[in-house]
Amino acid sequence: QVQFVESGGGLVQPGGSLRLSCTVSGISFRNNDMRWFRQRPGKQREFIALLTSSGLTNYADFIKGRFTISRDNAKNTLYLQMNSLQPEDTGVYYCNGAPWTWTWGQGTQVTVSS
Repeated sequence: QVQFVESGGGLVQPGGSLRLSCTVSGISFRNNDMRWFRQRPGKQREFIALLTSSGLTNYADFIKGRFTISRDNAKNTLYLQMNSLQPEDTGVYYCNGAPWTWTWGQGTQVTVSS
């Protein structure tokens, strides 16, 4: 059974930073492409970033260089470093595979507010 456990969210002021983590089990993590998504209040879940098993990355246009996706295959963990956070980044953040998705984890809440 594939499981994703996201963590690292919280309340941060505009302009602040957070580092999200996603621990993955049930698959060969190092051999899978991985993605981060988010769901903002009242919106559909949206793609944020992709990191392939070979190290290639792709980001949604709205990221504008503020976020960085990375992975530690030894720890079966995917990361998302988020800088220059803005109120519109508020939402629940999830990780999952690529190109298909497995059952979603519980996500981690990110709230950007002064």
